[in-house]
Amino acid sequence: MTENKARILLVEDDQNLGFVIQDALRRKGFQVHLCRDGKEGLKQFNEHPYDLCVLDVMLPQKDGFSLAEDIRLVNREIPIVFLTAKSQIEDRIAGFKAGGDDYLTKPFSHEELILRIEAILRRTHGREEEEDRDRFELGDFTFDHRNLVLSHPSEERKLTRKEADVLRLLCMHRDQVLPRELVLNMVWGDDTYFLGRSLDVFISRLRKYLKSDPKVQIVNVHGVGFKLVLDR
Repeated sequence: MTENKARILLVEDDQNLGFVIQDALRRKGFQVHLCRDGKEGLKQFNEHPYDLCVLDVMLPQKDGFSLAEDIRLVNREIPIVFLTAKSQIEDRIAGFKAGGDDYLTKPFSHEELILRIEAILRRTHGREEEEDRDRFELGDFTFDHRNLVLSHPSEERKLTRKEADVLRLLCMHRDQVLPRELVLNMVWGDDTYFLGRSLDVFISRLRKYLKSDPKVQIVNVHGVGFKLVLDR
C-alpha cells in the first residue's frame, strides 16, 4: 500500500472544517469518509476497513478520546490522529493515553496534517493488517468478513452484514469476554434493551451456523456478554 491510496476515517463536527479537510486529503489521493459525531464514526469504523483515523476531540454523541478507546478495543494497530483546540499538556497526555499516535492543535495548516499522515502511513502497513483481520480460521471454519462468507468443508454460508459484524467482533476478542454493550454500540450504534434482544437472536443464529464443529462455541458470560471459545 502506498500512503496516497490509504482509506481515512475523518470525524469532525465542524461542517466547514470537515469539508475543507476532506477536500484537501482527497486532492492528495486519499479515500476519505467524513462523519459528524462520535457514534456515527464508531459505526462507520466497524462497517468499513480504514488505514488511519483523524478524530476531533470535542465531538457530539461520543467524544474523540472515547471513540479512540472503543476503536482500540477492536483494532490495536490502526493509527489515530487527534485534532483539537486544546493545547494544554494534560490534554495531549490524555490523547496519547486514549490510543492516539499524533495530536494536532487547531488552527493548523492542511499541509502539516497531510505530512503527518503520510509520515505515519510510511511507518505502518494498515491495509495488509486490515485484510488479515478480515479472515479468520475457526476450527473447521474459515470466516471471510469482507465477503460475508462462513465456509466449512461441507457447506458455504452467506451471512448478513450484521451477522458478519457480530462474528467478527467475537473473532477479534477470541477467548476474551466481549461485553454486550460494546457489540450493540459497534454493530447497531446503540445499546437499548430492544436491540439487546435482537443481539440474542443473532448469537443464536451464529451458534446454529457453527454447530458443525463442536470445538467452536459461543459461551454466555452471565450479566456481561459473550466469549468465542475454540477448543484445541
